[in-house]
Amino acid sequence: MRMPIRLPVAAALATSLLIGGCATYTGQTSDPNDPNRTRNGALIGAAIGAVAGILSGDDALERRQRALVGAGVGAIAGGAVGAYQDRQEAELRRRTAGTGIEVTRDGDVIKLNLPDAVTFDFNSAALKPQFYPALDQVAGTMADYNQTVVEISGHTDSVGSDDYNQKLSEQRAASVSNYLVGKGLMRQRFEVVGMGERYPIASNDTDAGRAQNRRVEIRVVPLTNQAGG
Repeated sequence: MRMPIRLPVAAALATSLLIGGCATYTGQTSDPNDPNRTRNGALIGAAIGAVAGILSGDDALERRQRALVGAGVGAIAGGAVGAYQDRQEAELRRRTAGTGIEVTRDGDVIKLNLPDAVTFDFNSAALKPQFYPALDQVAGTMADYNQTVVEISGHTDSVGSDDYNQKLSEQRAASVSNYLVGKGLMRQRFEVVGMGERYPIASNDTDAGRAQNRRVEIRVVPLTNQAGG
């Protein structure tokens, strides 16, 4: 049975604010003189920032952090957060090298991008069996570095109806979350949302751009002393 996904209140509010701004988005053009090029690029950048805001610093994240503290998972002392994430980032890069998973860093948050091509078949929410070993490496690293909250968001391209893409994005995010939990990670660590087609990172006017937009993103957020209240 598919795990129900509930968008955090802050996510719903942010989404309502952004939908109006993204409704006219048509993707970046290859013409450098097109006056819409800068605007479209700014919309994509704003969408990326919005997703980061939705999945961090809100009630949902605080709730997960408090649950972990309550379960006996100690928070990281403020001055040690950077070094802790440095080690975890290095381990994730080592363990996922060559798998298709992209590992990046934004401050103290580690981000993993799971492209559709290596994670799911087209129009499917079932993980590809050949991708299991890569996720096993992610799960193993997260088990070793358990003082983190794991935020998983599913994304689609713009092909198909809004409702269908929303459901598909939820199902794909849940598939990744359920697999990681099945490897022994605490479910309390996970915040799982479907973003549908609302937050593209590339143009939906090309096959290459749509392929980039079909993805699952994982954000690994450190559990800090502030979560204890």
